[in-house]
Amino acid sequence: MKHRSLACELVEAGHVRLNRVRLTKPSHVVKPQDVLTIALHNQVKVVRVLAEPERRGYASQASLLYEELTPGTEALAATEKMGALDQSLS
Repeated sequence: MKHRSLACELVEAGHVRLNRVRLTKPSHVVKPQDVLTIALHNQVKVVRVLAEPERRGYASQASLLYEELTPGTEALAATEKMGALDQSLS
């Protein structure tokens, strides 16, 4: 999530699960190896927490702290890369 307030809204609306258990409070502690399932924009995103950040930082740094587990993510990324390659060759 880009903003903490948006993440809080998703939790309060019941769109986030931690290790298969629906979260009801945004203040829940998340630890390495926990799996988050997030329902967002008619999609479900699944990520595993790899490490805790030392402090709040940039999104590029945060992306190193989790592993994408969403089914089909690799196939989607490969398709997007192929589309970009096709456009560059045209």
